Amino acid sequence: MSGSARADNLAKLIREVVAQKIQRGIKDPRIKNHQVTVTDTRVTGDLRESTVFYTVYGDDSARAEVAAGLESARGMLRTEVGRAAGIKHTPSLAFVPDALPENARAMEELFDAARARDAKLREEAEGAQYAGDPDPYGRGPVDEEDDAPEGADRADEGPAGGERGGDTAR
Repeated sequence: MSGSARADNLAKLIREVVAQKIQRGIKDPRIKNHQVTVTDTRVTGDLRESTVFYTVYGDDSARAEVAAGLESARGMLRTEVGRAAGIKHTPSLAFVPDALPENARAMEELFDAARARDAKLREEAEGAQYAGDPDPYGRGPVDEEDDAPEGADRADEGPAGGERGGDTAR
């Protein structure tokens, strides 16, 4: 939206009035025979122009019919908006088909392709083994006795040979 509270409120009112009139008030068969949804409305900061975004459920010919129908009903819809808003200057209406459904469909196709690649990689990885030796450093089998660090058996004896510990540098 535009950022000002007045423009936001007017945009909301325009969206509601236009959506209501599209559902119940317009008798044009180009609009009435198709499912039209008003998705968003934007109003300029000076409240002179308004853009109404809409989607149409159907193919390209349905979208073209609805666009022509909305263009012919623009004056009537502007009158209804002015009547509902009660402001001195009613904003002009511009109808723009919303790209939201096409973008969502494209995103779903990308997600499906990614899922298919992930499934293919998962299938390939099921029987796969690591490249090279399992123990690349060649340490061989490890016994439990060898696991203890060197000098751990003398840890309980304390300092050896009369040494007291502490500073070993002399």
